[in-house]
Amino acid sequence: MSLKQQYSDLSELDQLCINTIRFLSADAIQKANSGHPGLPMGMAAIIFRLFTNHLKFNPDNPKWHNRDRFVLSAGHGSALLYTMLHLTGYDLSLDDLKNFRKLGSKTPGHPEYGHTPGVEATTGPLGQGIGNAVGMAIAGRYLAAYFNRPEYTILDHLVYVLAGDGCLQEGVSSEACSLAGHLGLGNLIVIYDDNKITIDGKTDLSFTEDVAKRFEAYGWHVQEIAGDGHDLAAFDQAIANAQAEGNRPSLIKIQTIIGYGSPNKQGTSGVHGSPLGEEELKLTRKALGWEFDSFHVPDEVRAVFDQSGLRGKKAADDWKRLFQAYENTFPELSKVFQDAIQGKLPENWSAAIPEFEPGTAIATRVASGKFLETVMPHFPLMLGGSADLTPSNNTKFSEATVFQKDRPEGRYIHFGVREHAMGAILNGISLSGLLRAYGATFLCFADYMLPAIRVAALSRYPSIFVFTHDSIGLGEDGPTHQPVEHVSYLRAMPGLIFFRPADANETAEVWKFVLNHRDSPVAMALTRQGLPVLDQSTYGSAGQVAQGGYILIPDAEAQVLLIATGSEVSLAVQAHEQLALEGIRSQVVSMPSCELFDQQPESYRKKVLPDHIKARVAIEAGIKRGWEGYLGERGQFVGMSGFGASAPAKDLFRHFEITVDAVMEAARNVL
Repeated sequence: MSLKQQYSDLSELDQLCINTIRFLSADAIQKANSGHPGLPMGMAAIIFRLFTNHLKFNPDNPKWHNRDRFVLSAGHGSALLYTMLHLTGYDLSLDDLKNFRKLGSKTPGHPEYGHTPGVEATTGPLGQGIGNAVGMAIAGRYLAAYFNRPEYTILDHLVYVLAGDGCLQEGVSSEACSLAGHLGLGNLIVIYDDNKITIDGKTDLSFTEDVAKRFEAYGWHVQEIAGDGHDLAAFDQAIANAQAEGNRPSLIKIQTIIGYGSPNKQGTSGVHGSPLGEEELKLTRKALGWEFDSFHVPDEVRAVFDQSGLRGKKAADDWKRLFQAYENTFPELSKVFQDAIQGKLPENWSAAIPEFEPGTAIATRVASGKFLETVMPHFPLMLGGSADLTPSNNTKFSEATVFQKDRPEGRYIHFGVREHAMGAILNGISLSGLLRAYGATFLCFADYMLPAIRVAALSRYPSIFVFTHDSIGLGEDGPTHQPVEHVSYLRAMPGLIFFRPADANETAEVWKFVLNHRDSPVAMALTRQGLPVLDQSTYGSAGQVAQGGYILIPDAEAQVLLIATGSEVSLAVQAHEQLALEGIRSQVVSMPSCELFDQQPESYRKKVLPDHIKARVAIEAGIKRGWEGYLGERGQFVGMSGFGASAPAKDLFRHFEITVDAVMEAARNVL
C-alpha cells in the first residue's frame, strides 16, 4: 500500500516532499555506507511540517538574531538536518549531501557548530542538545527582558529541539529539563521522537517510565500525538498550543516508526545505526512509490521549500526595518546590541579591575569574587551562576538579581546541584551570539560536567568554567573533594584554555583575559585557602598572565629553574630565598596557563625556560602528568602521586611533602 493510500489527508505534494526528505537522507547514508537512517525516515513528516510551516529562519543569514533555533539533540540523525538545510536554501549543496561523512565535507557524521551553516549546536553526545537548548531559552528570555520595549519586540524567537529516547535517558537532560520547568521557559519546545527503539533493541529493555508524567512533574506543558508520525494536523495544533503556552516549556511526545517504509527493517534496531543496504533501499523505494534515482529532488518539491525560505527572508527583512526604527528610538540600547555582535567590551570597564596589595593573604576564589563585584556591573550582557555553591565559589556580585520565572531580567542563575546541566546550559547561553556566561563548582566536580566542557572545547564556545577548591588545600573534606588529576586532564583537552593563578592579582589578570577572549572556552581553578599577594614591584608582573608563563623572579646566573603554578608559586618563592642562603641561585617561573605558554614564540619560551638550565623543579599540588615536557631529563616533580586525605590543609601539605623544604631538596637533587 502506498503512502498516498495510507494518508489520504496528506496532499500528493506533501507526500512527495516527505519522501524526498526520506530518500535524500537514506541515499546519503547509503553512499557513505555509514549512518543512522531510522530517525530521518521516521521523523520526515514532522520535520517537513516544522520547517515549512512553523520555524522562523533565514538561509541567507543563518546568524540572524531573531531566528528560531532548531537543535537536533538526537545528533545521530544528522542526515535529516543536512537534508533540511539543503532543501530550505542554506549553503549546503546536493554534492555536500553526497559527501556525507567524508573527510573535510560540510556534512560530518554528527552536527558540528561552526562547520555547517544552519547548525545551531554540536550534538551527538545524547542529552547535550537539550541542555544547550535550555541555555538558549534562558538567553532568549534574558535578552527579551533587556532589549524589548513596548511596540519594539526585537527578540521573541523560540527554541525547538528534536530529541529521542536516548536523549531523555541521559542524566544531563533530566537535570536541564528539571531546571527549565522551574524557570518556566515558555520559549522552549521539545519534540520527542517516541519510536521505542535504541541500539540494543526495544526501549522496554531498560526504559519503561512514563515520560509524559515525568515532564508534567517537572512543570512542563505536555501533549501526546498517537499514530506513526504522520498526523500533521495534530502536530500543527500541538505546535500552536506550545507557542501559546508562555509560562511553561513544552514537550510534544510523538509516536513514530523508526525507519518508516523499510519493509524488513522498520520498527527494529537494525535501522537505527546502519545503512539500509542497496537491496533494502530498493524495496523501500518500491514500498513508498518512489520512482526516482538517488539524490533526486523533484521541481515541485524545490518550489515548496523555496517558499519556506522566502518566508524566512521576508521575516528577516521585516525585523531589519523594525530594528532600524528601534535604533532611532533607543540609540543607547541599540549600541549595546551592536557592540555585543561585534564583540566590543563596554567602555572604561578595565578601570574597575581591583588591585591587591602585597603583604596580605587572600584566597584566589575570594579575589575572583572581588573582581566580579567591581567589574560585572559594567557587563549587562554577562550571566553567571553556581551549582549550589554560591557562598563557596564567590560568584554572585551584590548588584545581581536572580534569574527566575518572574524575573527574566536577573543575571544570576542558581543551577542547583546540577553540574552537568550547568555546563551544557552555559554552552547554550554562549551560543546566543550576544551573551557571555560563567558557571562555578568545585574542581573535583568537573568530572560531572566533562562532556559539556569537551563539546565547548571542540566547538570553540566561549563558555567560562570557574572551579574553586583546587587541590588538597581545601583540607578536611578529604579525598572525595580534593582534585589531584583534574588539572592534568583539563590541560590535556584540546581547545580549552586552563588557568591556575598564583595570587589575587594573577586572578584579576585571568578574568581580564577571559573577558577579552571569545574564541574558545576558558576554565580557571581557584584556591579555598589564602595565598600571599606577590610583590609585583619586586617580582615579575601579573600582567604577563596572558602569555601563559613568565619569569617571576629572574636570575641571569640561575643554576636551577623553579616552575610552579597556583598556590605552589609562593612555595617556590620561599624556596628561592632559602636556596640563595645556601649559595644556590634559582629562577622562579609562574606558569598559570600551560596552553597559552605553549602558544608563545619559541624565543619567548626559551627566555622563560632557558635550554642551558637543565636542572629544573616543577611544583604543583596535583599529579605529575603533563609536566614532563618542561622538566626534561634532569627535572624533578614535587606534588601528588595519589589521592589526598582528610586533615587541615597545612597538615596535608606536610604529609604529602609539598613544602619549601621538599622544593629545596629537589633542587639540590637535580643539581
